[in-house]
Amino acid sequence: MTLAVPGASSAPALEIVPLGGLGEFGMNMMAVSFGDTLVLVDAGVMFPDPELPGVDQVIPDLAYLEQRAGGAAALVLTHGHEDHIGAIAHVLPFVRGPVYGSPLTLALAKAKLERRGVEAGDRLVAVKPGERVQAGDLEIEFIRVTHSIPDALALAIRTPVGTVVHTGDFKIDQTPLDGGHFDFQRFAALGAEGVLVLLSDSTNVERPGFTGSEYDVVEAFEELFASTRGRLVVTAFATSIYRMQILANLAAEFGRKLAFVGRGMIEHAQVAQDLGYLSVPPGILIREADVRGYAPREVLCVTTGSQGEPLAALSRIAVATHRHVAVEPGDRVVFSARAIPGNERAINRVVNHLARRGAEVVTAADRRVHVSGHGSAEELKLMLSLVRPRYFVPIHGEFRQRSHYARLAARLAAGASQTTTVMAEDGDVLRFDGASGGVAGRVQAGRVLIDGSGTGEVDDEVLRDRRHLAEDGLIVPVITIDKQTGLVVGRPDVITRGLVLDPSADELLADAARIISEALAETSDEERTDRGLVTEKIRVELRRCFKKRAGRRPLVLPVIMEI
Repeated sequence: MTLAVPGASSAPALEIVPLGGLGEFGMNMMAVSFGDTLVLVDAGVMFPDPELPGVDQVIPDLAYLEQRAGGAAALVLTHGHEDHIGAIAHVLPFVRGPVYGSPLTLALAKAKLERRGVEAGDRLVAVKPGERVQAGDLEIEFIRVTHSIPDALALAIRTPVGTVVHTGDFKIDQTPLDGGHFDFQRFAALGAEGVLVLLSDSTNVERPGFTGSEYDVVEAFEELFASTRGRLVVTAFATSIYRMQILANLAAEFGRKLAFVGRGMIEHAQVAQDLGYLSVPPGILIREADVRGYAPREVLCVTTGSQGEPLAALSRIAVATHRHVAVEPGDRVVFSARAIPGNERAINRVVNHLARRGAEVVTAADRRVHVSGHGSAEELKLMLSLVRPRYFVPIHGEFRQRSHYARLAARLAAGASQTTTVMAEDGDVLRFDGASGGVAGRVQAGRVLIDGSGTGEVDDEVLRDRRHLAEDGLIVPVITIDKQTGLVVGRPDVITRGLVLDPSADELLADAARIISEALAETSDEERTDRGLVTEKIRVELRRCFKKRAGRRPLVLPVIMEI
């Protein structure tokens, strides 16, 4: 049930404000405060829905932090996935103290800051499970959990009115590749000591039983390595370090060379190797530029693009525009990642292009080539049973998942009153004073749209909120394409709104139409039938044109009509 606390007391109390992650998958961010001490947990992004063309990322609204005098005493990162660290460059200006995280998490975060030109100096402080740090009135303990990426941490935050346990993302992997086991004992000990609030991941609550181990994909991949006579291409998230390790080991066992393909995959693999989280057997690693020099049966490519991203390496491989990697009949392409809701159409487009090349596509629906990083129902029940909190707040997920977890908690309690479930949304202020707890009010919360330089890079990201739209305006190029042939019909129209141009605007708009026509003329017939690729290409070219000619970075929303 949800409790409301009328008339919040002026006496110091623990306040927890979810700024993202309660109502969506991704954008995870939580503010925990007591008195003047504020600590932030995670700074994540969410990737945009298909109906938000021109938007690269979505981050939490930071108005709450702007209004907090003095900023946050610390930022704590639970692990290195984008939905937990992707917004760090935007959040760091509101943090006056250190950024805590495990070594791998901080290495990935540091790379993001450097690409944005943000200097963190000595503020990135690496921690290990079992360590504790002090931030004002709050003490933070780090607890080992298992997830789909190494170095994942849960938190025990001690406050003057009680302990808060934040699980981060977790599953209970009893055969972890790195030997770092889930710390059952510490969670049980915290439960015995007494926990005021449990904030727990709800992502996979609708799945019965237990989530499999990362090792569970080995059998399916062994069969694929043994039976594939051509090139083997595996696409996964760039942070799937465990999956990279399994594939590297199998490549050595089956005599294939290993090439990491795509900027994100190459960078993450290098970071993981530098820190010792990825060990590639000697003699098998080659550059993506060397792939063409080997027979298809001798190569394994591990690439980005599992979500059908138009500019990712796999999308370019699928339409035969990648400089170094191609697929042909006899090759296999394996999707070793879950489809993020909303990306199904983009993924299907890539699959169709791969099929046209003659490649066989394998997904998790065909073989067990992917295993989730989030605990299923039995693991989530076990977490509740170990911690035995006074208040329970389901986090990470849409209302459907969180309400399901709440029902699970009610069944575990079996009518007892020792645990009270508090259902919260982004922006709710949860107040706990030792005697009572629940929703005490609301603060401004929501989503801010982020647009990059138009090439998928994050170097020149700018806030794409209403103020930005008012300053830089909107461009809507309208292109008509023959559905059967992929040919452009007529001349593109370019419509602008809120964009202040000089008297030569007519000439600029005419040039913009010409640029669209030239860009489309340079694409193949097959590419022109892929709306995602065409949209991204037009957006890139028009943003470059208007930046150079008008000094503006307008939002470009291509409209493609098929006839």
